[in-house]
Amino acid sequence: MSYDLLFSPIKIGNLEIKNRIVMTAAEFSLGQIDGTPTERMMDYYEERAKGEVGLIIPGICRVNDMGAASTFTQLSMSSDRHIEPMKEMARRIHSHGAKLCIQLHHPGRQGYSSSINTLPLITPMVKAFPKLPGLLFKSTPVLLGLEQKKICFSMQAPSECELSAHGAMRIHAMSKREIKSLINDFINAAVRCKKADVDAVELHSTHGYILHQFLSPNTNKRTDEYGGSFENRLRFISEIITGIKEKCGKDYPLIVRLTVDEMYDRIGKPGKGYALEEGIKIAKALEKLGIDAIDVSSACYDTYNYWLEPTSFEPGWRAYLAKAVKEEVSIPVIAANYIRSPEQAERQIEEGYQDMVGSARSFICDPHLAKKAKEGKPNEIRRCIGCLHCIESFVNNAAVGKPGECALNPGVGNEKQYYSPDESGKGKKTVVIGAGPAGLTAAITLARRGFSVTVFEKNDKPGGQVITAASGHLKEKLYWCIEDMMTEATGLGVEFRFNTGADEKSVRELNPYSIIIATGAVPVIPRSIKGTERESVYTAPDILLGRVSLKNKKVAVAGSGLTGLETAESLALDGNEVTIIEAADAIAPKAWFQHIDDSLSRLNPLGVKILTSTALSEIKDGEITVKKSDGKEETIACDAVVMAVGVRGDKTLLDDMQNITVNTFVCGDANKGGSIGRANHDAYKTAMCIK
Repeated sequence: MSYDLLFSPIKIGNLEIKNRIVMTAAEFSLGQIDGTPTERMMDYYEERAKGEVGLIIPGICRVNDMGAASTFTQLSMSSDRHIEPMKEMARRIHSHGAKLCIQLHHPGRQGYSSSINTLPLITPMVKAFPKLPGLLFKSTPVLLGLEQKKICFSMQAPSECELSAHGAMRIHAMSKREIKSLINDFINAAVRCKKADVDAVELHSTHGYILHQFLSPNTNKRTDEYGGSFENRLRFISEIITGIKEKCGKDYPLIVRLTVDEMYDRIGKPGKGYALEEGIKIAKALEKLGIDAIDVSSACYDTYNYWLEPTSFEPGWRAYLAKAVKEEVSIPVIAANYIRSPEQAERQIEEGYQDMVGSARSFICDPHLAKKAKEGKPNEIRRCIGCLHCIESFVNNAAVGKPGECALNPGVGNEKQYYSPDESGKGKKTVVIGAGPAGLTAAITLARRGFSVTVFEKNDKPGGQVITAASGHLKEKLYWCIEDMMTEATGLGVEFRFNTGADEKSVRELNPYSIIIATGAVPVIPRSIKGTERESVYTAPDILLGRVSLKNKKVAVAGSGLTGLETAESLALDGNEVTIIEAADAIAPKAWFQHIDDSLSRLNPLGVKILTSTALSEIKDGEITVKKSDGKEETIACDAVVMAVGVRGDKTLLDDMQNITVNTFVCGDANKGGSIGRANHDAYKTAMCIK
């Protein structure tokens, strides 16, 4: 398939972009504390420019240092000292024919109080004491603990209102003086961007940040000229737009990323905030103010899953938002409509949904996506599976001074080493046992380094535990990662032996220099629970893989991790009456909150009962006994029990393989059970350490 529309040029104002492909902003904490780009950050974005992205919009860029930080290592254009470093990043991106747009941002009620007044003090100290950042990040848990107790500064917000689902613990209504000062900060930051040869700026008025907060009646309850009526709520961003156009010139391209529907109806709160009708009205008003393009998005932190979707969502599900806006404006419409393939991107342009296609996660996962499509190799694209490892790792890592990660691309933030690996393999024979994600990542990494790789897989297809995970309701996209890694591995010449279990004899015959054991993990069935030997006791894979079919039964699922939730959903869809038993005080205690919200949005309508602070103690004929945290026991009628309490690594081959070579390693779930991302990163590090 050709992608004529996707690779046709387009203008935003007077700025011509070589194609319709936009890497939209996603913060990954790759900058320095002073707000300048690191070498790693420039490598990261330059790699996407090499990959034929037309317009690159890096992660959030703060406009002042006093109270506008969302992370300590985000970009900043708050001072003239940021101009020259930004100019260098622009030069590197321009050298590959891409254009650079900086997204100006202030978090408002969704920021972190520990950043207030901190950066101006820390920045000069870091220059004198380079180890200071390490000490700072070690103190993060203490600072966050103080925030939780509301022992902290308050974050700026348009008005007193409810706190965000995620963000500041204290807020205050901005004074007019603060408003005017922040307007000037946005304008001055844009001026610096222009001086730094940045091609355009984007105002971040989406996902619940300060510009969006002023637009929403849910967060803007002011009674002066900056709140109340539609026109008054628009005033804050309109004064910023007018000021930028005056100071930078009407020809300097200005984009607004806009939430056109806050999506509160999706979480059972219709009428809260504003919906699409008002979002279109805002978009039309912004066009009249002179903006050059609109980047359509949706939702906020309160409705997180409706702008940063988990894997269960259908690609393009919210394209209707962009189309509704495009029908009402004449400026280019950019949208990141959960686009996962060049075919989808071309189709949505052709059908008039949008003028330019945006994505952050797809280019995080594969920086060369556009180039592969242009060269007629779309089958080689590594597709994002929506596992949310990127946002989860970013949030967790930012607090300790580390960048975010991609589950499927270990090269994020490490582009130079990843795309120019040490090729010391020189044909040395390596055996990988297991063709799950860890085994495939290990095989690909070793093959790229010049090793000759043979993979043993006892089953008839690759995937390991991903096969089980992808068998859950609406989780089939998870298997994309296996398909894509198989394409890459076979293209690199990796030999696969399916339906072939590895043993000492068969592996020794190959005389391998090194061996990687990636045999995954097996479900745990706690023998401490009485009755687990009964025929009515099954494991989660039994249900998800269809080895056992239960219909119209009373079923207890022990364990509320993601596997337990997915198993419960599958059982409920088959007409079973399902009860989840969880010993912890909350469901899925180790899972990322978005996955929990996503599962509950489907489990609750199915009538699945969830018992927390409840431990399964005994399985009997037709019933189970559970023990509450207060020690009280209860009997529940039950026809079958499904165990979903975790897995243990399978290291049964370790001793035999160590008899063959001392260069024997264990990685992935065989080492320690976890996510696809954890398995892949462990495998990558293991394969890179073999010399």
